[in-house]
Amino acid sequence: MIIVQKSALPKGLPKKTTSLCPVCKKIIPATIYEENGKVMYKKTCPEHGEFKDIYFGDVESYLRLERWSVDGIGVNNPNTETRKGHPFDCGLCPYHLSHTALANLDLTNRCNLKCPICFANANAAGYVYEPTLDEVKKMLKMLRDEQPVPTPAVQFAGGEPTIYPHFLEAVKAASEMGFAQVQVATNGIRLAYDPSFAQAMVDAGMHTVYLQFDGFKEETYIKARGRKDMLKIKLLAIEHCKRTKPKPLATVLVPVIVRGINDDEVGKIVDFALENMEVIRSVNFQPVSFSGRINQEQRLKGRYTIGDLINDLADQTDYIEGPEDFFPIPAAAVLSELISQIANEPKVAFTTHPHCGSAAYLFREDGGRVISLTRFIDADGLLDEAQTLIESGEFENYGKLRGALKAYQLVKRHIDTSKAPKGLNVLSMLKSVFLTQNKKALGEFHWRTLFIGAMHFQDLYNYDLERVRRCVIHYTTPDGRIIPFCAYNTGPEFRVEVEKKFGMSIEEWQKRNPGRDIMGRDLYPSELPA
Repeated sequence: MIIVQKSALPKGLPKKTTSLCPVCKKIIPATIYEENGKVMYKKTCPEHGEFKDIYFGDVESYLRLERWSVDGIGVNNPNTETRKGHPFDCGLCPYHLSHTALANLDLTNRCNLKCPICFANANAAGYVYEPTLDEVKKMLKMLRDEQPVPTPAVQFAGGEPTIYPHFLEAVKAASEMGFAQVQVATNGIRLAYDPSFAQAMVDAGMHTVYLQFDGFKEETYIKARGRKDMLKIKLLAIEHCKRTKPKPLATVLVPVIVRGINDDEVGKIVDFALENMEVIRSVNFQPVSFSGRINQEQRLKGRYTIGDLINDLADQTDYIEGPEDFFPIPAAAVLSELISQIANEPKVAFTTHPHCGSAAYLFREDGGRVISLTRFIDADGLLDEAQTLIESGEFENYGKLRGALKAYQLVKRHIDTSKAPKGLNVLSMLKSVFLTQNKKALGEFHWRTLFIGAMHFQDLYNYDLERVRRCVIHYTTPDGRIIPFCAYNTGPEFRVEVEKKFGMSIEEWQKRNPGRDIMGRDLYPSELPA
């Protein structure tokens, strides 16, 4: 195989893994097992005792997701050596199994909100982290230099990245370096207050806005974001993204789901996205992770997982039926490896741990009916057959033309065209993708679909080192490291180390930026447009 390998992860329950003690952060063994229909997680620190948590809220979903797991082969040019042992050598180290599929680049830890649930806020930290534009360009170049696959996507994050003083220059630099996807993770405030800002981002090279969107209830935003007019702000931001030329600026809704706060609105959020598919391309749910010390009773009561999300979506919608509609993120790596073997060159592969994330595709017919991909594609059969083929290496010997024809025939075998959405010519699209390499056809397919994703980032209580080792979402830092998401924000928590190393006091920032508002409110109008 070219870019993936057969997964070394054990399947089924119970199983052993390794974790960290939530108190001392020493490496300790952990057990994953079934209890009352849930997947549980138990670990014991010799010094701080036993910790028990819910690893996955539904056994059926858990077992299904690990069915199509594959591992990556790591990177050819690691940035750090293995010295202290995983996960304390992150950078990426030779032990890491996945290349960077999406890089987060924090432009600042300043923000124009003071969210109670946020871990990346200058006001809370007491210092400002804000790399220079030259440092940003060096980090971008490091990502593009990664081998065997240059990082294809970068997401500017923070803090609130849109208040970074050189934001549009950073977007332009990323675009000029050849990133296929330039994204921003934003609360939408600047987009809402400044109607021209979305177009300015498009002109600089922005592809996708990841918009924090926690539902429709005012009390949700008060509890999560500390501000009650946030829904109005979100809707204005979406409207301004819809108006950009030559086409709407693709927007992804990113709801952080908290049990008892907004888990009753997950279906309504997807309904809203389906009604606005001309601009909203995806909903990427993020079950909340716990920070700080929290007792076991509170954790077990409040823990919300991907399994819970899938069940809630099935209960709250009439187009999602259950676990059979969802697939693990590495299922995409099975198909991308197929393409790598046909092209005889490495393509980006989402070789993440099968329980890090899950996804489904929804189609809206011309008449408005919503259909899941699994209603007309035998995705289980397709993935099973594709996985067998890539593990055999059969496609590596076919050559591009014969391989493309075989891939087309493979997919065609698992499609029931009589059940396909009206107005979607699936076979014609497949011919364009596989036989003529027409990327436009693939783009049209994506614009007819809504991607539903779920990514459950870890905290110290459910921390699994096997997940960290396979992470594909990484942070890049000014000192030349690339660090997995759940090592940067939790576990070893490299974020604090990096921000303190390259940060400055708030007082120093104010001296260097006289007359500037630390919350960035001087960058856009003071009133929302009518």
